[in-house]
Amino acid sequence: MTKHQTMRHVALFRFRSGSAGHIYRSIEPELADESHSRSKAECWLETPDILVLRVYAADIPALRASLNLWLRLVSIAEDMKELIKSGGITTYE
Repeated sequence: MTKHQTMRHVALFRFRSGSAGHIYRSIEPELADESHSRSKAECWLETPDILVLRVYAADIPALRASLNLWLRLVSIAEDMKELIKSGGITTYE
């Protein structure tokens, strides 16, 4: 049995954004570092403008905690991209 099969709960989100690739690249390092025994997240680009986030969890409290983390990271990445577009932050992209 794989780890995902032991997880009882799953949440799936699709985000449509012209910045989907930037958002994905900004949260990708967190995916590589993730090591939680009660939850697991996967993220990928379905299309150039659709980011998919899937979160597995063993129980509801773990699902809530994991969703808080991942949805916040996506939101912050989108906010930062908008701030950069508006000229509020300068980058060397």
